[in-house]
Amino acid sequence: MTNPTDDPTTAAGGATDTPASAVTESGATPSGTPKPGPRPKPGPRPGGPKAAVPAPTAAVTPTLIPHGDPHEFGRIDAEGVVWLKTADGEREIGSWQAGTVEEGLDHFARRFDDLATEVEILEERLAARAGDPRKAQTAARHLLGDLPSAHVIGDVAALQRRLEAIVGSADGVADEIREEREHARANAVARKETLAAEAEQIGAEADHWKSAGDRLREILDEWKTIKGVDRKTDDVLWKRYAKARDAFNRRRGAHFAELDRERAGARSRKEELIIRAEELSGSTDWGPTSAKFRELLGEWKAAGRAPRDTDDALWQRFKAAQDVFFAARNAATSERDAEFSANAQAKTELLVGAEASIDPAADLDAARRDFRVFRDRWEEIGKVPRDQMHSLEARARALEKRIRDAEDAQWQRTDPEALARAAQFAERADQLEDQAAKAAERGKESDAKKLREQAAQWREWADAAQSAISDR
Repeated sequence: MTNPTDDPTTAAGGATDTPASAVTESGATPSGTPKPGPRPKPGPRPGGPKAAVPAPTAAVTPTLIPHGDPHEFGRIDAEGVVWLKTADGEREIGSWQAGTVEEGLDHFARRFDDLATEVEILEERLAARAGDPRKAQTAARHLLGDLPSAHVIGDVAALQRRLEAIVGSADGVADEIREEREHARANAVARKETLAAEAEQIGAEADHWKSAGDRLREILDEWKTIKGVDRKTDDVLWKRYAKARDAFNRRRGAHFAELDRERAGARSRKEELIIRAEELSGSTDWGPTSAKFRELLGEWKAAGRAPRDTDDALWQRFKAAQDVFFAARNAATSERDAEFSANAQAKTELLVGAEASIDPAADLDAARRDFRVFRDRWEEIGKVPRDQMHSLEARARALEKRIRDAEDAQWQRTDPEALARAAQFAERADQLEDQAAKAAERGKESDAKKLREQAAQWREWADAAQSAISDR
């Protein structure tokens, strides 16, 4: 026989016993009294181990108690009296006149199985925490009250211990379920408060409209999954979320309404710019008109976007006016470029000749005269293509720089200030050397040494100044 263990269980209803004295010769109950129905199936067992419940709510493990060998727990005497064997002795539970002794023992053992099944269902429900544990406790107490007079053969003592375990643990399980529900409620309330606060921040501050709107929808989806909050608290939190969402929607609506007004203004502004661009499209004043088109383009960008369905069409009209002008300018530029190319060829030839003939180192005055002739001819030739202008001008400036460098060198060689400065340095060096000699004669060798060092420095500066003049 199996013994009861200490695992938690849950509730079911009690069984109705048919008094053993009502059993007839055929083994059926009298008319109007139904025979015991099919044995109810036990509820689902826990899929995994449950956490142990602290005393006094000792856990109850649901365990089926098979009736085993009915001879161990009961007997039927020769007169058909049915006896249940208990620790306190035998007690009469009914009579059997409908068949053999074995059939009678098996009949009362099956009734024990039915009662054990009810106990197992209570244990299963209590273990799974399905329903109200106190209802299971009430059912177990009812079965305990009926157990001393139950007409069954089996380990009734084991059933009693299991029912007592259910009665003893149900209050603790109920308390734990209540605590768990309170904890789950507190977590649910805290989560909804967090979501409501986030929604309020979005409603008051967010201006990334798409991502903020998406987040509000995500909050709503998560909100729907959070259960266990009482209606009053839930209503308060929901009003916070709904108010925040409404605030966000109003701000977003106001933003886009303002944006629509701005786009309508942008449309009017761009239509004005198109009219001005079309007026300029026929101009042949290439430079100033190009500048005006650049100004118009800047104004176009600053005007902002017009409504989406018209902005592209407006741009095409504005661009068409630009294209008319710039196509005409490009045609004129192509004709001018041909002329500029010929000018570039002439300037190149002029440069080659000037670079070869002008030598300021040999004759500075002649170089000056030749360069003035070169510059006059250079200006007469006129403009060159833009891509050649810088290189040609750089060569002309280099030629001019050669003349200026020669002029500077000539001036520096005859610069009276430079000559006077070199003489002053040498004179100062002589003075210091004379002072050093006198100090040595007086025995002041330390002073003499310092004066000689100063004289050497001034002499070095004098030599450097003289060398610079000579190098020129």
